[in-house]
Amino acid sequence: MVRLGWVSGGLGLAFVSGLSMTAIAQVNQPLSVVYPPDGHETTANQIFLIGTAPAGGVVTVNGQTIERSTAGHFAPSFPLQLGDNTFTLRYQDQELTLHVTRQSADPPTPVGVAFGAGSLTPAVNIARLPGEVVCFGAIAPANATVSTRVGNQTIPLLPQPTATDLPPNSAVLTAQNQPTAIASVTNYQGCTTFTQTGVLGQPDFNLTLNGQTIHQTGTGAVEILPPVPAQVIEVTSDSGTARTGPSTDYSRLTPLPKGTRAAVTGREGDWLRLDYGGWMRASETQTIPNLAPPRTLIRSIRATEQDGWTDITFPLQVPVPVSVIQGDRTFTLTLYNTTAQTDTILLNDDRLIERLDWQQIAPGQVQYTFNLKSQQQWGYKLRYEGTSLVLSLRHPPQVQNPQRPLTGIRILLDPGHGGPEDFGARGPTGVPEKDVTLTVSRLLRDELVARGATVYMTREGDADLYPQDRVDMINQIEPTLALSLHYNALPDSGDAIHTAGVGSFWYNAQAHSLAVALHHDLVQQLDRPSYGVFWNNLALTRPTVAPCVLLELGFMINPVEFEWVTNSEDQRKLATALADSLTNWVKAQTSSGDRHI
Repeated sequence: MVRLGWVSGGLGLAFVSGLSMTAIAQVNQPLSVVYPPDGHETTANQIFLIGTAPAGGVVTVNGQTIERSTAGHFAPSFPLQLGDNTFTLRYQDQELTLHVTRQSADPPTPVGVAFGAGSLTPAVNIARLPGEVVCFGAIAPANATVSTRVGNQTIPLLPQPTATDLPPNSAVLTAQNQPTAIASVTNYQGCTTFTQTGVLGQPDFNLTLNGQTIHQTGTGAVEILPPVPAQVIEVTSDSGTARTGPSTDYSRLTPLPKGTRAAVTGREGDWLRLDYGGWMRASETQTIPNLAPPRTLIRSIRATEQDGWTDITFPLQVPVPVSVIQGDRTFTLTLYNTTAQTDTILLNDDRLIERLDWQQIAPGQVQYTFNLKSQQQWGYKLRYEGTSLVLSLRHPPQVQNPQRPLTGIRILLDPGHGGPEDFGARGPTGVPEKDVTLTVSRLLRDELVARGATVYMTREGDADLYPQDRVDMINQIEPTLALSLHYNALPDSGDAIHTAGVGSFWYNAQAHSLAVALHHDLVQQLDRPSYGVFWNNLALTRPTVAPCVLLELGFMINPVEFEWVTNSEDQRKLATALADSLTNWVKAQTSSGDRHI
């Protein structure tokens, strides 16, 4: 299970419950619950209780006998009512009591003639261009008359049909990602455009019902940006995080290299909308005063091979935004705010690239498609050197010994979690995920080294590393492959008893084949359940310098699978199966008959 903070949607069991025992355990393995902690709060409609007790006898929860594994572990799920829920667990003369509070996930319901608390939108300051649609919203009682006044306009807000909500991304992990209707409140919305520029101020919302009228000022001011002069920013972080919308809830786009320049066409809170369509935090940029909106020509292009990479240099007048798509034997780079005047490209019979095609796909967009000699891609880097964009495409690894395919292959292993604060998921007995991932990583390291690989470990002991620390190591070492090893948990709404198996996670297309191969081999060779193969936006799957895969090797919270997870013999078998799978995959990718071999 990954650290909270990547897109897990609450996959956190890294807490020891503070339960009070009403009887002192008289056995070596007392009744215990490791999740949820006493006082836990959730919006889920159910909760699982992860714990253990001696194998003999029965354990009851609120008088109901629960199912346990042969070793005595349990993980039953129980429905939750809104508000406080009390669970009393008993085993012989031992008793535990814990409280779980279920909070409502529904939008705020107005009380009387009032707006729903916190429902007025925009909730933060926004800026848009003249003529662009700007929308306003509020939750109010049914049959009310609602409007808002901004600048010199009064905009009626009309009741909308029953709204449909989408669950969080984590819902796909429990097969609960279906849209749901929200019928408990009335949502009012209205949109308009503005031609006047400047700061129009905070909207004044008005609500009339049964002859009573109230006014409330919104929290987000509206500004209409002048088309010229435009605000021009430069990306100051090494890899600027671009997104499809103005918050971390929105999907990532290709990171923008440091030095990229773009005009600002909108703002929302601390986020800037850039002229090519992506959004970025203002804190990752600096404003460059008195600059015209960045536009560039591109003429000649030059490709050179060096030290395991092909560098393609795109000389530009100004660093502009870019995007990347990896396909089947293709790598596509798009330059924005760019117009081609290209007549000549230097590209010799490259070890990696078969041919480069390009086209001006739209005004201000030039697209370059690299047709590759190998189906498998091994990594890429993007950077600006002055105003020139440098794209580096990694060559396939050299086959040094066909009988030992891993000879010369550099593999980075990342044992998930670690340190005094980051335990990861906990099994029924309290065993932390961080210990198991380190044990299996060490066993896998020994297997890989014996087969000729050079292995790097993000941690050799109980070190406290944040995800970015591990990502930095991948980018610095530039291994051939990177694997992050974890064990799984579920959101509160999951079914811990009936969910088990191996999960494989990838992000960049170059890692897909590896993710599928590892998942298939572990399921087949070890006769394990399949949890599935997921495209997932995780810190340890995002690096581009090498194929990077994150594996969830089993569920710590499943009472039966936990025994397999912690069995030393099964851990050795798992390490051997992983090493076999890596060996076979590398052999297949480097002996497929592609022209690069």
